Amino acid sequence: MRSDDVLQLFREKNAIHDGHFLLSSGLHSPKYMQTALLCQYPDTAETLGKALADKVKKFNVECVIAPAVGGLVIGHEIARALGVRFIFTERVDGKMELRRGFEIKPGEKVLVADSVITTGGSPFEVVSVAKAKGADVVGCAVIVDRSNGQFKPNGVPMISLLQINIETFTPANCPMCKDKIPIVKPGSRK
Repeated sequence: MRSDDVLQLFREKNAIHDGHFLLSSGLHSPKYMQTALLCQYPDTAETLGKALADKVKKFNVECVIAPAVGGLVIGHEIARALGVRFIFTERVDGKMELRRGFEIKPGEKVLVADSVITTGGSPFEVVSVAKAKGADVVGCAVIVDRSNGQFKPNGVPMISLLQINIETFTPANCPMCKDKIPIVKPGSRK
C-alpha cells in the first residue's frame, strides 16, 4: 500500500479535518487525521493492518501491543494478519500499564502499534512498559507518522504507512488561539 493510497482513504472516508485541534500531545494543529473513521469499516481496518503486517514480517513478531484507545483496532488487525497474539496497555492514574492479566515473556519479540503519532508520547510509554517486562521491542508501527521525523523510540525501528508534515503549535504560539478560533479535542487522552 502506497502513501498516496492511504491519503486517498482518509479523503474518501472524510477522516481529515480542518479546524483548531488540541492533540493528545498538548500541541495545537489546524488539521486532524481521525483514524477511527477509517477503522470503523472492518475491511479498511483489515487492509491497513495487512499493509503494516507486510512491512514488519521481517522482525518475526511474537506479540503486538498497543495503547488503548487509539491503537486497539489497528494493533489487533496487525496481530491478526501476522497470526500472533494482541495485548494492550491502559492508563491508570495517568501512567501506562499492562492490566487484565496480560503478560510479556522475557525476550518475547514485541511490536508496538498505534494509529497516529505526533510526538509519540503513547507509543513511547508502551515501548517503556514492554521493555520493563523484558520484551525485545522490534519495532513501532503506525498508520500515520506526523512527527516530522522527530519520533525516535530509543533505537526501535519506526514503520508507517503514511508520513505527513502537518504543522503543530505550542498553545503559547498558536495562531488559531490568537485568532480566537474555538478549539476541539478529538483524542482520547485526558
